[in-house]
Amino acid sequence: MKPSEHVGRPLAVAHLTVLEAQPVEWVRLAAKTGFEGVGLRLHPAAPGAIAYPIKAGSDAHRELRAALAGEGVAVLDVEFIPIVPDLDPRAFESLFEAAASIGATSVSVSGDDPDASRLAANLAALAIMAKPFGLRIDMEFMRWRHVGTLAQARAAIERAAQPNLALVIDALHLSRSGGKPEDIAGLSPEQIGVVQLCDAPGTLPANDEEAIREARTARLAPGDGALPLEALLHALPPNAALSVEMPMPSLSADARMNLALRSARRVVARASLAAKV
Repeated sequence: MKPSEHVGRPLAVAHLTVLEAQPVEWVRLAAKTGFEGVGLRLHPAAPGAIAYPIKAGSDAHRELRAALAGEGVAVLDVEFIPIVPDLDPRAFESLFEAAASIGATSVSVSGDDPDASRLAANLAALAIMAKPFGLRIDMEFMRWRHVGTLAQARAAIERAAQPNLALVIDALHLSRSGGKPEDIAGLSPEQIGVVQLCDAPGTLPANDEEAIREARTARLAPGDGALPLEALLHALPPNAALSVEMPMPSLSADARMNLALRSARRVVARASLAAKV
């Protein structure tokens, strides 16, 4: 990641923050704001959802590589593979090739299969396919999916038993699934992939529909809500990769990005200062 004018941990930003931005526009917006890295939504999180598929060697791929190099921005992760019952892991080879060719560290997945054995087998198959590309597969848990809690996500990657498997720790999903920062202490550093920061009110959504709406359109800026972000940061290994995921469609893209960076830096700085006291 490029050197930052800000002294502290590097920060990336998840594509969901401004998902309406095409990849090259997104990279330039992140660089202009001051983020060191980005996530890229190259595969839809659900059928028909927004995504920007890119084939390695295409004109769009070359333009994206040029933008990343020119702006000095790294790709932290590529999203998003829902692991559904009829998943064909072989269908994602081109996604892994594209992700590796733009320097991504990981590809994130969700657990959308009620059969734990089949899910683990497909998760293992994806990890085996991703390994030659130098990619890690990160499992993200969300309360409305079959893999909805930290414990369930940990069990899934441990059952799949591949060395390039880890977890996405999203501050919102950890809270909304009943988890707490101290739950992170049970994980090994190798099990922690990308950590996503945002904030939210103290009141939990009443049902899964409200939880989905909150996650996709109604998060708060880090430090503006009730999530125990400093405690979460204290529970993490010092080199854990941090990314801000803050979709807030009521704000313009520029305003959203500036608020995301400013707020996340403030929270990270407070946590760092408290750790030294």
